[in-house]
Amino acid sequence: MGGTARRKTRAVRAGGLLIGGGAPVSVQGMTKTDTRDVAATTRAVAELAAARCQLARLAVPDAEAAAAFGRIRRGSPLPLCADIHFDYRLALAAIAAGADKLRINPGNIGSAARVREVAAAARGRGIPIRVGVNAGSLPAEVRRRHGGPTAAALSEAALSEVAVLEAAGFDDIVISVKAHDVFVTLDAYRLLAAACDRPFHVGITEAGPGRCGLVRSAAGLALLLAEGLGDTLRVSLTAPAVEEVLAGRDILRCLGLLAGAVIVSCPTCGRCQVDLVRVAEAVAEHLADVERPIKVAVMGCQVNGPGEAKDADVGLAAGPGGAAVFRKGRVVRRVAPEEMVAALLAEITAFLGPGAVPRRKREGQKE
Repeated sequence: MGGTARRKTRAVRAGGLLIGGGAPVSVQGMTKTDTRDVAATTRAVAELAAARCQLARLAVPDAEAAAAFGRIRRGSPLPLCADIHFDYRLALAAIAAGADKLRINPGNIGSAARVREVAAAARGRGIPIRVGVNAGSLPAEVRRRHGGPTAAALSEAALSEVAVLEAAGFDDIVISVKAHDVFVTLDAYRLLAAACDRPFHVGITEAGPGRCGLVRSAAGLALLLAEGLGDTLRVSLTAPAVEEVLAGRDILRCLGLLAGAVIVSCPTCGRCQVDLVRVAEAVAEHLADVERPIKVAVMGCQVNGPGEAKDADVGLAAGPGGAAVFRKGRVVRRVAPEEMVAALLAEITAFLGPGAVPRRKREGQKE
């Protein structure tokens, strides 16, 4: 799937999730609850799992959060990554509590001896470490020498952090270098790709809220993934964590890196005489969790509608007074406007077969 060859990388394993080594690009999420609140964070992890997240990251800012992490881990349906800064003891506590992965910057958790202690503990449990460098947290000397958070500065800082772990005898490393600027991020990963074969965690950090964050994240991740750069990703939005995961899955699906439904729908114009928005939204909701490939066309007039609908696995082309429902290029029925949603959903379900569409209530099924 996808039109560009993936960069060849080493593989690491976080719990049951393989990262790199040719494994499919995975989607991560991060809880936004106070990790010390075990009940709230456990619910948040369950919500991420229901959205098909593959690994959840939890902030561990103090000893109380580290103790809570262990209780959350015992009931988690997902591998968990502990996000650690400044205190190496928190990393050790998270490892002991069952973390499947760590996110640290070796440079900010203390002396070389402390880094070696964390590395030894992680190696003993088979836990990978993600070295994460962000534009906003570059070492002052690196920032000064490069004149700011440039791609070269990010790459240099990441490789320096990796070298610290390598010197400690640790090898199961994932790298991330993130900036708000799409092209700085892209160039930083390009530099890293030329310098090492470590797997990459990719994303655009602090992308922003709502539409702005979605567009910036999609633009950056599309460029990275189109060049084969990226083994696992997180979409970073000022929004609920589940929205980040759903956006990540949609980006992978659009790039052909994740099997699932592709919906083709027209933007509507003055020729459209039906409520096509309602139909398209109902279809999208119906297919949100489908993991089998299917192309569905929802078209609102006779200019391009019949052609697009014929090219799809299942399609609908509206016209004056109703719509034609297509299956593999053949009209299977004609329906009135009020029947469009139900007719199209029925044909989709028949095409996919029993069990392919997860059984849960979706908008439009009553119609």
